[in-house]
Amino acid sequence: APEARGGKALTMHQIKRDQAKKYAFDWRDEPLLRVRQGEQVEIETWDASTGFFKCTEDKAIPANRPGFDRTPPLANPIAGPVSVEGAERGDVLVVCIHEIEVADYSWVAIGPKRGPLGESTRWPELSGEYTTKIFPHQPGPSGTTQDGVLQFNEAISWPITPFIGTIGVAPDREVRTSIDGQGPWGGNLDVRDAAPGNRILLPVYHEGALFYLGDLHASQGDTEYTGTAAETCGIVRLHFELIKQKTLPFLRIEKPDSIIAIRAARPLEVAVDTATKDLISWLIDDYRFTPTDAYCLVSTCPGFRINVYQMCDIAQLSYVAGAEISRQYLP
Repeated sequence: APEARGGKALTMHQIKRDQAKKYAFDWRDEPLLRVRQGEQVEIETWDASTGFFKCTEDKAIPANRPGFDRTPPLANPIAGPVSVEGAERGDVLVVCIHEIEVADYSWVAIGPKRGPLGESTRWPELSGEYTTKIFPHQPGPSGTTQDGVLQFNEAISWPITPFIGTIGVAPDREVRTSIDGQGPWGGNLDVRDAAPGNRILLPVYHEGALFYLGDLHASQGDTEYTGTAAETCGIVRLHFELIKQKTLPFLRIEKPDSIIAIRAARPLEVAVDTATKDLISWLIDDYRFTPTDAYCLVSTCPGFRINVYQMCDIAQLSYVAGAEISRQYLP
């Protein structure tokens, strides 16, 4: 059995894949799990197509895809909600990601009216036909895909770098879809730093927090330019912690070697600007920087970076940026 701090054995709570077919962050959903802080949770997920793409012959033709007769379409399924004991409105839910084990393949799908080149005249093959690419996954030294290799083609491969593409809690009063819902509460953000070893900080709006996740990626480049990354299903293992009565402007991420303030907005410069201001506020409030020092640090420090996680022109998605600073510069 998994062990908590101090060696106390804890039950592994599970959500199975056949339960992981929600398509909205909805505060009215009955929790699938009720857990305490520190208890281990294992969540099986579908890929963003709910299992539609299995081979290159499976094309992204809307008429052939179940759920695409709906607006918005039933795509990008999520598992949840998970209710965390003691979570109250005004708290921060801390999601501690231990492991992500992806399936034995991932996929990317392009074609007419899909993504920024879906109506290209410069490269007609991108807008004139549907193409699905399947990427086999090879297990790594652990015997699993956690440290495996993605085979892009016969000549190109790279390490699998799995992360959670859609993660969040139920928003305050509205219901938001998993395919294009985004906000301070999380959503479809495709932040590659929602990865093993990192802590995701989410503001809580409802009793229990009502946490969801889905949309695993085996890997992704900056911006997810086509609108799909290396989409896959898999298993996520995590636990939850709480910070009582703390206000966050938007989702945050704590890595072992850095901290990241996230924002979603359009145009991109608004996401970059507000993420940077959120990071400055974080430095002032939690790390005892003066406003002057925090402001000057982000302009001069070589350990400050802007990450552009998602900038695909699809549906109502905003662009997602993260302002990151290395911990070596923090007191």
